[in-house]
Amino acid sequence: MTINSVGIVGAGQMGNGIAHVFALAGFNVKMTDISEDALKAAVALIDRNLDRQVSKGAIDEAAKAAAMQRISTTGTLTELGQTDLIIEAATERETIKQAIFEDLVPHLKPETILTSNTSSISITRLASRTDRPEKFMGFHFMNPVPVMQLVELIRGIATDEPTFRACQDVVKKLGKTSTASEDFPAFIVNRILMPMINEAIYTLYEGVGSVQSIDTSLKLGANHPMGPLELADFIGLDTCLAIMNVLHDGLADTKYRPCPLLTKYVEAGWLGRKSQRGFYDYRGEVPVPTR
Repeated sequence: MTINSVGIVGAGQMGNGIAHVFALAGFNVKMTDISEDALKAAVALIDRNLDRQVSKGAIDEAAKAAAMQRISTTGTLTELGQTDLIIEAATERETIKQAIFEDLVPHLKPETILTSNTSSISITRLASRTDRPEKFMGFHFMNPVPVMQLVELIRGIATDEPTFRACQDVVKKLGKTSTASEDFPAFIVNRILMPMINEAIYTLYEGVGSVQSIDTSLKLGANHPMGPLELADFIGLDTCLAIMNVLHDGLADTKYRPCPLLTKYVEAGWLGRKSQRGFYDYRGEVPVPTR
């Protein structure tokens, strides 16, 4: 399976980062989103991020220009059908992802590989709603995509070996490292990371420590680059809650019960950096703890 062209569904935080690394690695990229404004913003952000790499000496101007020329956008989902590999990076809601794949299937080439950047949803279940479960995988990038070196590759129960090998080769061409995960709720990274973040929120909820003391303790006591509450804000509290619900529902273990305080913040619309408030308030010059 030779993969030269890539279709990306979703121009948000993950989608634009995925487009960035694929274009820079020499793949032709077609990106789609339901919002034309989101597509324009994504292309502008990729341009700025490539400029940052040029200024740091990581790439030259010629590489940047070539990467930008490889990126095209469309508001029509079905135009992605003729690409070799499709990566769905839409909202972390299963019904939305299923609808996207159902709309795409009639327009795909027979050999097109379908993948999802989901951070927690069952790959086997998503694949079962398509006409090619053997050519369906989880292709989970870490955020921010241009910086983070890991890609989790998740095989569904039907995924065949050629599909897995083709995706492994793609990750190598991106200059990243892949790990193989079985298709269990939240896979590897989030199976370990999210309960830690959830426990940090319980620690705040129970009054054991303040936002600042919890984050400082993990940064200096465990040598983490970001505290767990700061990291939760960066990821998005709605995403953290969605993953904890997937873990709780999928594994039926009370240790995965989302902290009520996390639920309350999401209900308030305090989702972290993207909404300017979460465990920190980002509306001023310096982030200020909200508790």
